[in-house]
Amino acid sequence: LLDPFNGRTLLVCIVFLGGACNIIGSGIFISPKGVLEHAGSVGLSLIVWVCGGGICTLGSMCYAELGVTIPKSGGDYSYVTEIFGGLVGFLLLWSAVLIMYPTTLAVIALTFSNYVLQPAFPNCLPPFIATRLLATICILFLTWVNCSSVRWATRIQDVFTIGKLLALVLIIVVGLVQICRGFYDALRPSTAFEFREEPSVGQIALAFLQASFAYSGWNFLNYVTEEVVEPRKNLPRAIFISIPLVTLVYTMTNIAYFSSMTPQELLASNAVAVTFGEKLLGQFSWVMPISVALSTFGGINGYLFTSSRLCFSGAREGHLPYLLAMIHLKNCTPIPALLVCCIATIFILCIGETHNLINYVSFINYLSYGVTIAGLLYLRKKRPNLVRPIKVNLLIPISYLIFWAVLLGFSLYSEPVVCGLGMVIMLTGVPVYFVGVHWKNKPKWIYQVVGKQQTHHFTPWLTRAATNDFFHNQLIDQ
Repeated sequence: LLDPFNGRTLLVCIVFLGGACNIIGSGIFISPKGVLEHAGSVGLSLIVWVCGGGICTLGSMCYAELGVTIPKSGGDYSYVTEIFGGLVGFLLLWSAVLIMYPTTLAVIALTFSNYVLQPAFPNCLPPFIATRLLATICILFLTWVNCSSVRWATRIQDVFTIGKLLALVLIIVVGLVQICRGFYDALRPSTAFEFREEPSVGQIALAFLQASFAYSGWNFLNYVTEEVVEPRKNLPRAIFISIPLVTLVYTMTNIAYFSSMTPQELLASNAVAVTFGEKLLGQFSWVMPISVALSTFGGINGYLFTSSRLCFSGAREGHLPYLLAMIHLKNCTPIPALLVCCIATIFILCIGETHNLINYVSFINYLSYGVTIAGLLYLRKKRPNLVRPIKVNLLIPISYLIFWAVLLGFSLYSEPVVCGLGMVIMLTGVPVYFVGVHWKNKPKWIYQVVGKQQTHHFTPWLTRAATNDFFHNQLIDQ
């Protein structure tokens, strides 16, 4: 329906902007403190932010090849299942349902509550109970919204995206004004690399894990490969524009922080953007906590929306209990899957501390990225004649995997409990897979326990979605 040139230009622009907006999220308001704490100096922390963007570029190029070679929805889960088989795919799904999504939701919810409550407690940290209670209320409310209407959920996402853009633009502009006025002592080369203590390789690895939380979402770029005109040309172009753009925004945001705060002040702050606003915005400092709260509120809604659909997809494929593949008859929302995500998130946010949770989830995220990119190399050897519209140089996945191995090895060495716990939880999926999925001739009572035969007797308001494209078509209708 569009002129070929204009249509192509429009679609490429959508991919560029969509890729950048997928990555930019509430992580930039959470991670700077953790990156600086582990890096030990302003200069090294800025290097970590820049290099983190470069690593994401390498990874997204590998994902682009997988996305056009295996054109299936589901991302990592679909690729790994196709390449390595059901067990590895199930473990990826298992870790996503139990670790990745609930922990990410917990971190964002705690950030939301900290930024809302911090202005009320200017001289101390908000009470533990208060932050957990407000985060829980936020999760429960957005779960109710997502259970009630897809339209409401998508409208919230559209409106609250403005919050994060407003906050970042404000921080960067004010920071640049400060630098132009000569306030950049912490950024001078003579002081930027003054270390509080000499960082070990393990601490630098943990700094990368903290930064990677802010870059989460780079692997979503390949989800649009089937819709892109000339993906061989335009998808790499989208990667090379959107990820450097995000890297620039993140680096400039951190530079802006250091234009008004000393490293000690940033480390002492529980809500960096609020401290920034209090020091520079005067009577308008209230804009900053509101903007960040809007951003994190929208982030929670988006993760609830996608994580519940992953549970739904896994249940439909037989990898999770049948009940999770049920949807509400009238609202067409996956209520059981949403409730599981909600309960898991509330449990994690009640027992975890924000920066430990970031190390915990980032370690598992990197583990899944590495397994997926290793699948690219395995697929090259196993099926060398497979049609690949995009084929990256082998040095790219090999370089990524070398960095991946070093990062995970030293992170595990530095934080054996936090990082090792994630691996243990992931491996608990092995017996679950063999009992729940691989074992086909199970007794009838097991099917009754998981609801595979009698769900309709006690949930008359639920039904099972019939097609793989159900939610996609529903969103288009809405």
